[in-house]
Amino acid sequence: MSDAPAPDEKLSYRLITGADNREFCERISAALADGYVLHGSPAATFNGTTVIVAQAIVLPAAIASADAAVATAVDELEGEFEGEGHA
Repeated sequence: MSDAPAPDEKLSYRLITGADNREFCERISAALADGYVLHGSPAATFNGTTVIVAQAIVLPAAIASADAAVATAVDELEGEFEGEGHA
């Protein structure tokens, strides 16, 4: 059984890359309109002829889910070390 998402299921994380031009900006704009949010700063490089850019995007629900998982893990760790003090 494959863990790949169904074709119509949105991925939680995407990295969009391409030449730094209007088409790239339109792809980012479409993703934002589709519910994604920017994640981090864009990256840029030069391949000798063209500036190539990359922008990570995520679904807000993925961020909330990850934050909740971290909070749960921290709570569980604190329970293991109860009464030992913190630095």
